[in-house]
Amino acid sequence: MEVWLSGTRAELDAATTAVAALGHVIQQGQRWPMGGVDAGRYRLYLRLAVTVAGRHRPAPDAGGELIDLTAARALRRPA
Repeated sequence: MEVWLSGTRAELDAATTAVAALGHVIQQGQRWPMGGVDAGRYRLYLRLAVTVAGRHRPAPDAGGELIDLTAARALRRPA
């Protein structure tokens, strides 16, 4: 599985820990700083080996909530 993450250093640390719990991190790229309105945020590439055998499967109606990125960015403080 391949994942591109973007966020602050703290957000990337938390997301990397959470995603790594799904399997084994095979490759972790370096953090690339973003510019413009995303200054203070970084991009990070992860490649994982994930197995599904024996994993807990959530109920079909147990989806996550979608967030309004425009509203979240409006509330974000500059770095």
